[in-house]
Amino acid sequence: MTLQKEYPPLETKRLYLRELNLEDTPFIFKLYSDETVCKYLYDADLFTTYKEAENFIIWNLDCEGKNHNRWGIMRKADHSMLGTIGFHSWDRVNHIAEIGYDLLSEYWGKGYMTEALEGVIKNGFKIMKLNRIHAYVALNNQRSIQLLEKLHFKKEGIFRDRLFFSGQYHDHYCYSLLKREWK
Repeated sequence: MTLQKEYPPLETKRLYLRELNLEDTPFIFKLYSDETVCKYLYDADLFTTYKEAENFIIWNLDCEGKNHNRWGIMRKADHSMLGTIGFHSWDRVNHIAEIGYDLLSEYWGKGYMTEALEGVIKNGFKIMKLNRIHAYVALNNQRSIQLLEKLHFKKEGIFRDRLFFSGQYHDHYCYSLLKREWK
């Protein structure tokens, strides 16, 4: 009997979501060395070397059975890589995971991340058997706040001093979506 993959390749109307590989190193470097993309990612410095991009990919390889993954977001029309999306801190006992995502700024406002999130959320509730998906969002990250609220995530409050980055603490909103609330 073949077990169903927890993090299978996913397909939406305009996108393929697939596991990252080392051939994606230039893209990952571009994504995480871009100040605009990383403005509200208070968990790591901007990438300055390809080795950092490779290490990110290696950490996300062969994720089946792990508590995290990262899909590359690829546009079907031309196979351009647009961003990444995935789950972190999967608590299999309590059926909870954190979702995270990022997108090159030239693709903002075109509905790509909404589409990617819908596919990943569906996978989380259906395949991973999650009951709760949550996201932490920097207080000033209005685009991400609007995106989560558009997808019916509920603001639960502020996680004070959630991350220490560049010599200071950063508060984050905590948003969640429960399986029973998903359309």
